[in-house]
Amino acid sequence: MSVFERYLTVWVFLCILIGIALGQFLPGLFQAIGRMEVAQVNLPVGLLIWVMIIPMLVKVDFGALHEVRQHVRGIGVTLVVNWLVKPFSMAFLGWFFIRNLFAPMLPAGQIDSYIAGLILLAAAPCTAMVFVWSRLTKGDPLFTLSQVALNDLIMVVAFAPLVALLLGISAITVPWATLITSVGLYIVIPVILAQLWRKSLLSKGQAAFDTAMEKIGPWSITALLATLVLLFAFQGEAILKQPLVIALLAVPILVQVFFNSALAYGLNRLLGEKHSVAGPSALIGASNFFELAVAAAISLFGFNSGAALATVVGVLIEVPVMLLVVRIVNGSKDWYEQKTA
Repeated sequence: MSVFERYLTVWVFLCILIGIALGQFLPGLFQAIGRMEVAQVNLPVGLLIWVMIIPMLVKVDFGALHEVRQHVRGIGVTLVVNWLVKPFSMAFLGWFFIRNLFAPMLPAGQIDSYIAGLILLAAAPCTAMVFVWSRLTKGDPLFTLSQVALNDLIMVVAFAPLVALLLGISAITVPWATLITSVGLYIVIPVILAQLWRKSLLSKGQAAFDTAMEKIGPWSITALLATLVLLFAFQGEAILKQPLVIALLAVPILVQVFFNSALAYGLNRLLGEKHSVAGPSALIGASNFFELAVAAAISLFGFNSGAALATVVGVLIEVPVMLLVVRIVNGSKDWYEQKTA
């Protein structure tokens, strides 16, 4: 993990401060940016999100899917946790914490929007950062690659209906046309463009591909931080009036991270999988494709929405919390292997 990635939370916090300050001092500029829309898609943000997502998807080798059969148990655990447990558990946590326990401390008009943001966050399994977490736990690289490739393929077809189902369960109106547009713009088209780019780079040799990856690697994080500046320029007034909101939104996200990582880790141990498989399986179940979640939240509910704010809170806490999960996975290796040896 680079120094930049390791201190991502620091950069996110700085972007929050910068965005809030710019929003207060230059409100006219950001209102003009907010009006730059076509079919409910904000053009500056749409461009930034493509710059965020596409470099990550270039790294994904869908040819690695044949590796799935070598780790059927680990892949099975990953799929169960990512698609049958995580989104539904987050919908429950949103209902429990946001709609009930914390409701008196939150702005009533944003409750549904906060829950929608949490659902969007949980419905998008991690794509890029899971490679970092896997490397830090000495995870099996082929297993990691195959589970990411499989999750991304499932996400193309399952993200929209799953989000729509959970929003419906949570009694939130589903903007179907915008949801389908978001899937096309932020999943389908980026996957196609990324794979065409990947094929073009690999045709020039592995060395050329690796060099290109080093050059475009910082693009994703830079675009993410720029998007956050825009988000908080719009959200600044609400945050200054309700600073407690950030802490309250973090609670269900933290509970979800520890619950899903523990569940995946424990299930892999119960099924006798190797620690090098259990680690990446637990980590992808705990982390999120927050770039996609932020994009979808903005498209569906707007810059000023509680949904956009909720997904940004996920970005804020992702790195330090996931580093803690990595430490737990590494520190428990001896215990894990007593069962699976």
